[in-house]
Amino acid sequence: METTGTAAFHNNEPHHNDIAQRLNWLRAGVLGANDGIVSVAAIVVGVAGVTTDSGPILIAGAAGLVGGAISMALGEYVSVSSQKDSQQALIEKERRELAEQPEEELAELAAIYQGKGLSPETAQRVATELTAHDALGAHLSAELHIDETDIVSPWHAAFASAIAFFIGAILPMLAILLPPQNIRVPLTFAVVLIALAATGAIGAWIGGGSQLKAAVRVVIGGAVALVATFLIGSWLGASGIAA
Repeated sequence: METTGTAAFHNNEPHHNDIAQRLNWLRAGVLGANDGIVSVAAIVVGVAGVTTDSGPILIAGAAGLVGGAISMALGEYVSVSSQKDSQQALIEKERRELAEQPEEELAELAAIYQGKGLSPETAQRVATELTAHDALGAHLSAELHIDETDIVSPWHAAFASAIAFFIGAILPMLAILLPPQNIRVPLTFAVVLIALAATGAIGAWIGGGSQLKAAVRVVIGGAVALVATFLIGSWLGASGIAA
């Protein structure tokens, strides 16, 4: 019975890494949506401070949405590509070292486990058995904390970031374009701040932090951005500069 339980435990263990990776993706998606909300809301509210005409607001918002989504995707692609290149370089280096100096690598792996508290005999046995099973995987995990099968795709990251930004940006666009002109700005403020509170709380929940503190921080930051851009837009409209 104990053997069966142990086997079940090890069979289920890889799912822990899968869940952690999905949570990281979810948090990245929440942050991307948050960026979309704040960026496009600031743009459309700023333009609304100059004019009540829906045309310029729509054009500015659409430009911010498309440009922001592409920028987010490009930034994520470059960042993840650099991370992927670095990881692959480390993997190739480790593979080469295992081929050229297997004994030294075995001794290095045993030393790592001995440093974690195992006796020299146990550490040597663990290193030997892991090397026989999957030498590269054992060294990547123990030395570099890398899983060869768990490297993120830059294209997937770019696509997810763009979609998250797009979804977040749609909200302030709809909030300012659909209602009547006399309530569109205050309604947009309210909708955006509520959405930011939600994304802040969700991000904190995923990360295990305080949802209230995170929500308050994000709401304050979003409110400052909205007020600043609206006041600037109003000033530019009143001064005739943007007329």
